[in-house]
Amino acid sequence: MTTLITGDTLTIQAPKVTRTTLALYAGASGDHNPVHIDTDACKAVGIPDVFAHGMLSMAYLGRLLTDWVEQGRIRSFGVRFSAITPVNATPVCTGTVTGIEDGLAHVDLTVTLPDGTVTLRGSAVVTAD
Repeated sequence: MTTLITGDTLTIQAPKVTRTTLALYAGASGDHNPVHIDTDACKAVGIPDVFAHGMLSMAYLGRLLTDWVEQGRIRSFGVRFSAITPVNATPVCTGTVTGIEDGLAHVDLTVTLPDGTVTLRGSAVVTAD
């Protein structure tokens, strides 16, 4: 079992977001919004290419958490979407323990693109040990 302390950080490199990734995620999630899978539909509304589902990036953060602690230790988990993740991006997910209170670790979460763009910010509360 992992005991968390203030300042602990975990980072994972998410896989490259390919068109295949987006098609598979659309099928698995039921989210077939054309902006995620249809280049022509994107161009018709002034978007140059498809981009990732926000919930796909949130899923990568969920994996970061469950790589760190057992799923049953997660008490809350939420995010705010702040930018798109373009196709062929390689997001980096980071979690940092910002404090421990009453046996609960408060974790700041981010998903960042290689150019420094933060696409998601979030937080989680997990049992500290």
